[in-house]
Amino acid sequence: MSSTPAEILPFALELARAAEEAILPLFRRAEARLKADGTEVTEADRAAEAAMRSLVEERFPADAILGEEYGESGAWEAGRCWVLDPIDGTASFTLGLPLFGTLVALVEEGEPVVGVIHLPAMRETVFAARGAGCWFRYGDAEPVRVHVAEPVPLAQAVVSATAAHSSDIQAQPGQRPYRLSELIRRARKFRFVGDCVQHALVCRGKLHAAVDTIMSPWDIAALVPCIEEAGGKLTTLGGARRDLLRGGSLLSSCGSPLHEEVLAVLAPGAGN
Repeated sequence: MSSTPAEILPFALELARAAEEAILPLFRRAEARLKADGTEVTEADRAAEAAMRSLVEERFPADAILGEEYGESGAWEAGRCWVLDPIDGTASFTLGLPLFGTLVALVEEGEPVVGVIHLPAMRETVFAARGAGCWFRYGDAEPVRVHVAEPVPLAQAVVSATAAHSSDIQAQPGQRPYRLSELIRRARKFRFVGDCVQHALVCRGKLHAAVDTIMSPWDIAALVPCIEEAGGKLTTLGGARRDLLRGGSLLSSCGSPLHEEVLAVLAPGAGN
């Protein structure tokens, strides 16, 4: 329990590799089923999370685990907890697109201190530990330290979003209609880039900002150390950093003042 975030990071990377071994043999072969909440799940999602859970239970039996597929074991918001998303981007995975990733985080007293964004089909990994910087590795090459892009105004920024849900383009009952169409209009360049892939690109300075209108704790936890150690900024779409894992939405960016400009443009009901 006394290990520092930097000392525990190699184990987090080991978990991501274990997930990859369960996922890639089923890539372009797995069939999706709908869960009770309407999201998709495949055999690969469940096998990958089971593999990671087994390793955590063997190595750190006292630690809590929170995973997308198998829920919570232990008090995840108190003490130390591993937060796992075996396939972030199952919709892309089931289409045979490589834009999906495995997310691994270590959370201590509610604050993420280790994060891994592993993109197995793309052979890319972004990873960070609190106080140790953010790193990028392609394949078996040596990792290189990465940083977010230099801040620019929105009119000069390259911006992305996962999808159009919970926006003025497409909103279900109960969803906030964030003004995504206005963000698209005002950015220099806009692309839809799926799920965790877009936040990994923010870490590497390829995107200036990335928007997710609907997020769960397992979607967010691994991103926090990566973005912040790369020099970037994260908040909910309401602008809150506190209790971010429970915030339900996310904006990652290269920093202020772009971050605040994007939040203002997205705010439902904001004027032109």
